[in-house]
Amino acid sequence: MRRQLSYPKRKGCEIVRAMQKKRPMSKQLCLICKGGRALCGITPCPLLKKIHIQNPVREKLVEDFFGPSPSIFVGRQGYPDVFIGPMTSLEPEKACLLDNPQKWYGSSIDEIIDMRSLLVRSKKRQGIRERTKYVENSKELALSVKPTDVEVLFKEKPTYRVSFSPITQPMGPSGVVERFRITENPTIPRRVDSVVSDEIRAGEAVLQLYNKNLDVYYLTNVLSSGALGLQEDRRLVPTRWSITAIDDIIAKGLIADIRDFPELNGFLVYENTYLENHFEVLMMPGGWEFEQFEAWAPKTLWTMAYDQPVIQEEYEGFKGRTRYADKEGGGYYAGRIAVVEKLHGMKKQARVVVFREIYGGYTIPVGVWEVRENVRHALEKKPSRFTTLKEALDDISSRLRIPIKEYTERSEILRQRKLSDYF
Repeated sequence: MRRQLSYPKRKGCEIVRAMQKKRPMSKQLCLICKGGRALCGITPCPLLKKIHIQNPVREKLVEDFFGPSPSIFVGRQGYPDVFIGPMTSLEPEKACLLDNPQKWYGSSIDEIIDMRSLLVRSKKRQGIRERTKYVENSKELALSVKPTDVEVLFKEKPTYRVSFSPITQPMGPSGVVERFRITENPTIPRRVDSVVSDEIRAGEAVLQLYNKNLDVYYLTNVLSSGALGLQEDRRLVPTRWSITAIDDIIAKGLIADIRDFPELNGFLVYENTYLENHFEVLMMPGGWEFEQFEAWAPKTLWTMAYDQPVIQEEYEGFKGRTRYADKEGGGYYAGRIAVVEKLHGMKKQARVVVFREIYGGYTIPVGVWEVRENVRHALEKKPSRFTTLKEALDDISSRLRIPIKEYTERSEILRQRKLSDYF
């Protein structure tokens, strides 16, 4: 597979560094606090929360496991030799839910962590170009549209450790695989089997499958498994990279159509709030442009060292972008695909600005699916309509916590002035 994006090594997040400097956590601090005084600034106590979740999960962990697998996970550490393996559900009746973020919307952070704790990550190190039986079995699981029963023998009982990422969903227990086999036939749609069997590039295959009504979460697994692309190019793709690559490939394909659509008339404003993330989406007349703000209010848990808002901005013009959106990472691509899907359905092109404000209650990252689903749900609502840009910005400003001026002064799009903005 030829990669659509470059993924530079990222420097440590300045927000996280500032948070740790201002409110450091340590064994000594935890001993003094004992979960009751919030000395680290996090409420409720993350240590007590972890104990509440992990104890019942640990009781279910065994070396020899049988159950349904809804997906696979491909790690990135050690690339090009990476850990890969099935994700298996500790509660079979919940298998369809545990790796499907579209069904999580409305759940709390605690509920999401509870769900992800029920998925055991099986892992075995493989080269990204290897075609072993283990890799082929993992690919079969990724192509299945339903959870598939598997037997997994671990080298030792999986360990419970919840890990978090700004890109991927939270990860629960994990263990190194000694042996694994599929015990039933995976459910692979004929339309998927046909595309996977073709000698076409990965990007083209992704768009064909998306146009066959297969969602981005399924396609992330398929791309990760190494099932797409010309035979000589096929390789495992770390899940973290696959998530963003799928968002990017699909969005670029839809944008190619959008550039030929008529321009939007008037100004539309959509809004939504979920998991302490507030979104405002502004659509304006004009040729395709996209801009997204990621704004952290000062003096929150994440921005203790800052007296002013911490605002990141990414932009692309009519011709698109060629560099990875490093300041916002996968969140940029997750927001963009939701907007592009909406415009494509409207058969319109527009200049679009997405405002994202992250509040103090968002203490644990749950992955970029939250951005994608937040924006999707905003765009499902009936928009507010305005005849001028000022009216639209006044409406948006009434719901933002950071003054609108902080955005307009940084904006590539809002600093532009067109006659249509005034009349």
